[in-house]
Amino acid sequence: MSEIRFPLPDVGEGLTEAEIVQWRVAPGDRIVLDQVFVEIETAKSLVELPSAFEGVVSELLVDEGRTVDVGTPILVIQTDAPAADAAAPAPAAVPGGATAPATPPAPTAPAAAAPPASDGTVASHAPASSEGGGAVLVGHGSSGPAPTRRQRHPIPGGAHERLATQSEPPAPAPVPEATAGDASMAPRPDSRVPVIAKPPIRKLAKDLGVDLSRVAPTGPIGEVTRDDVIREASQASVFRNIQTPELPADRETRIPVKGVRKAIANAMVQSAYSAPHVSVFVDVDATRTMEYLKRLKASPDYAGVRVSPLLIMAKAMIWAVRRNPSVNAQWTDDEIIVKHYVNLGVAAATPRGLIVPNVKEAQGMTMVELAAGLEQLTLTAREGKTQPAEMQGGTITVTNIGVFGMDTGTPILNPGEVAIVALGTIKQKPWVVDGEVRPRFVTTIGASFDHRVVDGDVASRFLADVASIIEEPALLLE
Repeated sequence: MSEIRFPLPDVGEGLTEAEIVQWRVAPGDRIVLDQVFVEIETAKSLVELPSAFEGVVSELLVDEGRTVDVGTPILVIQTDAPAADAAAPAPAAVPGGATAPATPPAPTAPAAAAPPASDGTVASHAPASSEGGGAVLVGHGSSGPAPTRRQRHPIPGGAHERLATQSEPPAPAPVPEATAGDASMAPRPDSRVPVIAKPPIRKLAKDLGVDLSRVAPTGPIGEVTRDDVIREASQASVFRNIQTPELPADRETRIPVKGVRKAIANAMVQSAYSAPHVSVFVDVDATRTMEYLKRLKASPDYAGVRVSPLLIMAKAMIWAVRRNPSVNAQWTDDEIIVKHYVNLGVAAATPRGLIVPNVKEAQGMTMVELAAGLEQLTLTAREGKTQPAEMQGGTITVTNIGVFGMDTGTPILNPGEVAIVALGTIKQKPWVVDGEVRPRFVTTIGASFDHRVVDGDVASRFLADVASIIEEPALLLE
């Protein structure tokens, strides 16, 4: 038996400390390789740490809620391997899903793990590889992408198939699918009629706390759609918000400034007091956008994909960036760096605070791909599982304050960017069309720019281009 003192690893992005949020193991538990044993909160996100060792947990060295520096021992594991073997752990999974082999691929690569110190602590000075698979657990190194090989398929009637047939019990008869596209069915608790909904819709309902058995389906074959779930969630939230809670008995509540909240504060102060902001606004007739969204929702190509005004806004911004590239730039003291790619940031309100993950290489995506990217980004953010790498490298940002019923606002720039666009709520208002007042869907678009980079004429042209797409999305087809 040997004792391993596991240090808090460096999960990348230059972070130097993290808070222990929740232990997934307790003293006496047996832990296996790659098992998630703790959740930590950095200034960027919530990260699950996998174990690089196998053995029995003998002690938790840090209490939940405490913030410690990278390299601080947080866990003691009793392993069955001798001390010499324990210094070179088996392959360890790193946050983000990559696998880091314990043995480096070439003699010139940094050592995978330093020998344990006299107290059994694994050394934590191994640098992160610039070409490896993202974040690196301290002391384990990175050797780039894991090798892969083709999957071997059994020959029909061959030995593998005969053995499988002899050893496995007969499979039950397949259950007919309710709909094409991997739709799933579940019986209603108050009826013999099953609920027809695809897995993404069921996940959305679970995330929003919606009981599918209470949702009135509007799909072509009686299936529950995304809009059905969102409508039910909106109605439920209205009734929940009717009740106003009483004031707490305590006169004050003191909240420690740390983690994401501290990072948000630093970023906002840095942006507001280092970049001279200038904001512009425009009212837009979004009626054709709303009609276009209806056609997209009815299209089989968009089945199971979230389609919203944010999708059209994102596409409009990418189109406008091509016509006004200087809004997709970065200011440094020595030069202005104009980016010829778009990593579109989306401001997301989460229980842990505001974060801005981004859709990488959005400029090359089709409308369907962009819709899927925005949906995945939003769901990951709501679950609190956004990784630090997903919030790095943004070039321009959109914030959808319309979901909160707001008409417009003056958004603060995301640090490192020179433009941010705010989409307000879309609602029917009187609008003059061909000399007549008619009810139209109208919204207000606001935008803030770094005046060191973006002059007033460029800011105005950019926002006018965005507005022209919202007014007539058919321009995207040109």
